[in-house]
Amino acid sequence: MTILEGSTFCICDEIGDLDGRTSGFFAEDTRFLSRLELRVNGARPLLLSSGTIEYFSAAFYLRNPVAEGLVQDSLSIARERFVGDGMQDHLVVRNETAAPLRFELALDVGTDFADIISVKEHDFALGNPLHARPLPAPAAVRGDGANQFVLEEQHGSAKTQVLFSRPGLIDGSRVSFALELAARERWELRVDVVTSLAGDESLPLVVERRFGEGRAHVQESLDAWRLQVPRLRTPHDGLARSFDRSVSDLAALRMRTDGSIGMLPAAGMPWFMTVFGRDTLITSLQTMLLGPELAIASLDALAALQAREDDPSIDAEPGKILHELRRGRAAETWFGTYYGTVDATPLYLILLSEVWRWSAEPAVVERLREPALAALRWIDEYGDRDGDGFVEYERRTPRGLENQSWKDSGDSQRFHDGSYAKTPIAPVEVQGYVYDAKLRMAELARAVWADEALAVRLEAEAAELRRRFDEQFWVEERGGYYALALDGDKRRVDSLCSNIGHLLWSGIVPRERVETIAGQLMGDELWSGRGIRTMSTGDAAYNPLTYHNGTVWPHDTSLGAWGLSRSGHAGDVDRIARSLFRSARYFEWSLPEVFAGFRRDETPFPIAYPTAARPQAWAAGAPVLMLRLLLGVEPDPHSGRLATAATAPEWLDGLELNGVRAVGKLWRIAVAGGRVSAETA
Repeated sequence: MTILEGSTFCICDEIGDLDGRTSGFFAEDTRFLSRLELRVNGARPLLLSSGTIEYFSAAFYLRNPVAEGLVQDSLSIARERFVGDGMQDHLVVRNETAAPLRFELALDVGTDFADIISVKEHDFALGNPLHARPLPAPAAVRGDGANQFVLEEQHGSAKTQVLFSRPGLIDGSRVSFALELAARERWELRVDVVTSLAGDESLPLVVERRFGEGRAHVQESLDAWRLQVPRLRTPHDGLARSFDRSVSDLAALRMRTDGSIGMLPAAGMPWFMTVFGRDTLITSLQTMLLGPELAIASLDALAALQAREDDPSIDAEPGKILHELRRGRAAETWFGTYYGTVDATPLYLILLSEVWRWSAEPAVVERLREPALAALRWIDEYGDRDGDGFVEYERRTPRGLENQSWKDSGDSQRFHDGSYAKTPIAPVEVQGYVYDAKLRMAELARAVWADEALAVRLEAEAAELRRRFDEQFWVEERGGYYALALDGDKRRVDSLCSNIGHLLWSGIVPRERVETIAGQLMGDELWSGRGIRTMSTGDAAYNPLTYHNGTVWPHDTSLGAWGLSRSGHAGDVDRIARSLFRSARYFEWSLPEVFAGFRRDETPFPIAYPTAARPQAWAAGAPVLMLRLLLGVEPDPHSGRLATAATAPEWLDGLELNGVRAVGKLWRIAVAGGRVSAETA
């Protein structure tokens, strides 16, 4: 189970324990508590039920086992947990019998102050423990009176304080309470966990104030978020539940960067609770229907982090948009800021345009003009490494990512025969992003910056890119499609992959090839019945369980649906939407980052991918984008209108979406008799 608030979170088991392996309480990408184990007479309590209440709180209802003369089910134990700036547990133990009971309740604590990336590598499902670096030695634990543990890093300044609301017997890393409860009597204990990388002391009074104010602040933030997003009413249960869960998941993933004013989406829970340029940008694009706040906060934060110098040690070049931000111990062992992504920079420009189209206000575009122009310069001067007109990637630091497109796993760039492509690599979808970005920036140059010369130049460059792209990436075999990439020798990496859906979204596909690409996207080799596979079943490297070579990613599928919508394939959009909503049912309505690519008729339900992040930002964004596509919602900043589809699928009849903010107005969108309408509220 995971409980989180911003970039602070707890991973625990079903009874609330942290077991010392890959669970823990994390803040600033550092594990501040790795063990917190509750015992009754030395035995582990038994589960009655547990679950999250809100994304920042959870409850665990337990009972005692047979332990040293204590009859089973004599005690009920309620364990409530809140995560904010720190972590707080509230335990209530009740004697459920008609006789007095004597027993010992104990808590064991410990930590290693490991960085989050190293912890992940020690999970067989996530990394490779046999080759992972050893985790730090356990921290020293000392009791400070009868009410507090202090855990201190042996060769650093990090500190964790564990404070108890009642005095106990502290022995090493264990605190115990000898309890005598009369019939039906209850006993309570509050446990506060306070962290500091700098080793600052925190007084109990300060802790009490912090958690009291923190809980109220987090609840107020959640309530405010729910009030500002549009309200959906629909008789379709799958759509309603998927949309509501997406809103909740996105609320859980909101975070602030240092110095930022607004909240932007972190990439995913639990290992990616930080800014990822690509993930943050795509999530913001998917969720414009909810309002501009996430997008504007993302643009501002990424502009502040935009590279300004050429630094090979972090794959940075002037104008490049960040790939990943890390803090705390992870910044020391991995990177603090890392720029190894080739697509975040054009995606930044696309999101800037989208914000303007939805708001019809020039302020954000004016404010971010210089970061946008710097991003354009990066595309031409650094992104196009060899001057051939295409954007390529190749890492410059041996610690960096070998593959730097969205399919960034080490085995993702494969030819049809299964062989590996060599860098520098020009990913197919990135050329589409660049094409779209240049046309959108031409629009902004005319409408906001009054720079006709820039607009004309960018339109000419986009047209030439489209022409050369079709020449270089098109593959005639297998019915015709675009290659996954060009490799370092300019050979077509000729596997058939889901990336072609991104091309339809970008608009780079010539009109005469649109039907062919749409057909490939929804053909048997790519379409699983539950989503679009990342790689076709006809390619040698295809595996329905491999991260980027045959699985289904909801965000990837949603971008393909966006492309199909732009191409006039409303029936395919309907098919994709219904499939995603059906799949969400099997994941408690929270779509995971990725699931297996088996054909729908092979398995009775979608097969979970064991390491998939959930909640994950762009997976949570997929249902929101699908709703937008089903309704055909498209703002027009020039006319001040909100366009919609003329008709909608029959199952959407009776839908109402109230409070959509676009082009400076509030809108009500409704479906009645198969017709879609948009009216100002």
